[in-house]
Amino acid sequence: MKKKIQFSLVYRDMWQSSGKFQPRKDQLERIAPVIIDMGCFARVETNGGAFEQVNLLAGENPNDAVRAFCKPFNEVGIKTHMLDRGLNALRMYPVPDDVRALMYKVKAKQGTNITRIFDGLNDVRNIIPSIKWAKEGGMTPQCALCITNSPVHTLEYYMNIADQLIAAGAEEICLKDMAGIGQPAFLGKLTKMIKDKYPEIIIQYHGHSGPGLSMASILEVCQNGADIIDTAIEPLSWGKVHPDVISVISMLKNEGFEVPEINMSAYMKARAMTQEFIDEWLGYFINPGNKIMSSLLLGCGLPGGMMGSMMADLGGMRTTINNVRKKNGLDELSMDDLLIKLFDEVEYVWPRVGYPPLVTPFSQYVKNIALMNLLTLEQGKGRFVMMDDSMWGMILGKSGKIPGTIDPELVELAKKQGREFTDVDAHTLLTDALDDFRKEMAENGWECGQDDEELFELAMHPEQYRNYKSGQAKKNFLADLQKLKDAKLGANLSPEQLSAYKHAKADAVVAPVKGDIFWEFSGEGECAPTVEPFIGKEYKEGDVLCYIQAPWGEFVEVPAALGGKLVEINAKRGSKVQKGDVIAYIEREHE
Repeated sequence: MKKKIQFSLVYRDMWQSSGKFQPRKDQLERIAPVIIDMGCFARVETNGGAFEQVNLLAGENPNDAVRAFCKPFNEVGIKTHMLDRGLNALRMYPVPDDVRALMYKVKAKQGTNITRIFDGLNDVRNIIPSIKWAKEGGMTPQCALCITNSPVHTLEYYMNIADQLIAAGAEEICLKDMAGIGQPAFLGKLTKMIKDKYPEIIIQYHGHSGPGLSMASILEVCQNGADIIDTAIEPLSWGKVHPDVISVISMLKNEGFEVPEINMSAYMKARAMTQEFIDEWLGYFINPGNKIMSSLLLGCGLPGGMMGSMMADLGGMRTTINNVRKKNGLDELSMDDLLIKLFDEVEYVWPRVGYPPLVTPFSQYVKNIALMNLLTLEQGKGRFVMMDDSMWGMILGKSGKIPGTIDPELVELAKKQGREFTDVDAHTLLTDALDDFRKEMAENGWECGQDDEELFELAMHPEQYRNYKSGQAKKNFLADLQKLKDAKLGANLSPEQLSAYKHAKADAVVAPVKGDIFWEFSGEGECAPTVEPFIGKEYKEGDVLCYIQAPWGEFVEVPAALGGKLVEINAKRGSKVQKGDVIAYIEREHE
C-alpha cells in the first residue's frame, strides 16, 4: 500500500468561494460535531481571510464564532487552520506589524493551530515576519506558494521561494492553486522537488475545481509525496469551490493509497445541515454561477471565487460600453461577447503588469485594469487610462516585488504622471497602530476582550467593527436579507400578486396629496432635508415618515402608518408624487 493521505475540510473556503457570508456561531456549533463524526478529516479550516469581516457585516461577533467552532475540534485532536493574507492579514489592504503580531496571539488562544500564510505576489518579505509571529504565538506556520502559469513561474522559481520560506522557519508548505489552473504534471514535479529536498516538510494541496483540473492535480501531487489534500462536501463542492471528499477518497483508494473511511450517515447529515443553512439565509447571497465549472478560466487564470463579483461589474459596464457603441454605429455586445473580450484583455494586461499571481487582491486589480481598458478602448482613449492608486501600487512595487517585468509603456506612463517605482520592503511602510485603537476602545468604553481579541477586531476591521458595535451592521444586514427574500419571491409573482404580498406583509404608506417628497428636516421651520432614512429604520405609531410640499407651498406630514421597520423606499428625496402613490412600505411586528 502507498503512503497515508490525510484530508482537510475547508469549511470556511467552501462558503467564501460560493457567496458573501459565513454561517453564524450557532450554526457552526451544530455542524462541528457532525464533521467530527464523519471520521475522515485530520484538519478543518475554521477561520481566516474574509471570515471575520463578514461576521461583523452580519452584526455577529467573529471572536465568539471562532472560539465556538474551534473548541470541539481542539478537544478531539483535529487540527484547525486559518488563511492569512500576509501583508494584508485578514483584509484586502496592508496591516501594520503590531496588529499582525497580535493576530497570532489572539488566534492561538482562540484555538487555531495552523496559519496558512500567503502573499499574492509570492514576495517572501511579506510572509517571513508572519512565520516568526506564528511561532511566538504558538501556531504552526504553513507557507503557501501561489500557483499560476506564466513564463516566469517555473519550477525553479517556486523551489527558490520554498527554500527561502523553509530556511525562515516554515514547517509546512501549501501549494495554493487558487484558480485551479495549475497543470497536474507541473504540480507533481514541484511536489517531488520539495519532498526530495525536505522529506520532513508536510505538503498540503489546495486546488479549486474551477476549470476542471483539480482531480488530476490531486492524483499527481499524491503520487509525488503530498501529505494532505483540501476537500469540500456537498452541497458546496465542485463548481468554483473544491472537489468533494467522497470522490477524492475513492480515487486515491483505488490507486492504493491509505485513506480513511467516511461515515456516510454523518456525511449525509452534514450535507443536509449545510443545505439547511443555505435555505435559511446564506443561499440568498450565493451567486448560482459559482456552482458551475468553466474551462474559460484556463485562459485568463482568474480565480473562480471572484466570478460572481466580476459578472456583476461586467453587467454594469456593459450598458456604458453599449451606449458608446450605439453612438459610433456599432452593434451592441452581449454578456458572452463582453466576457470573452474581458478574458482576452486580462491575457493582454497580465504579462504587461509583470505576471502577478491572480489571487486576492491582485486578481481584482488586474481584472479592474482590463475592465477599464475595455471602456476606454471603445471611447478611443486607448489603454491604461483609468487606474487608481491600488492598481498603480501593485505596478510600482508598493505591495511587494512583482515577479516579472513591467512593460515599458507603463514605465513611461508612470514617469509622465510623476509616479516612482520602489523595491522597498512593503511592511516597513506602515506605522504601528495598536496604541491609537486602544485609545479609541477606552474612549468608547469598549472592553478590549479576552486576550485582547476585541481590540484586534477593531484594529483589523475598523469600519466594520464600529458599525457592529453601533448596531448599524445588524440593521443593514437584516434589511439586505429581507430585500433579497422579497426579490426572490417577487420573481415568481405577477405584479398583482407581489402587490398583494407586500400589503399582507407590510403597510404601504401612500401620499395624502401630490407634491415633492422631503424626508427629515434639519431644524424647525427649515427646508433643508438630510439624507433619506436607511432601510431597517424603526418607527413608532404616530412618528412622521416624511413630508410632502404641496403645490400651494404647505408641508404636509406623512405618518409612518402603525409603526414598524422601513423595508422599502419607493419615492426618492425630491421626487414628485401623485396623491395615492406608494411612498414606502413599513413592516409591522406581527404577533
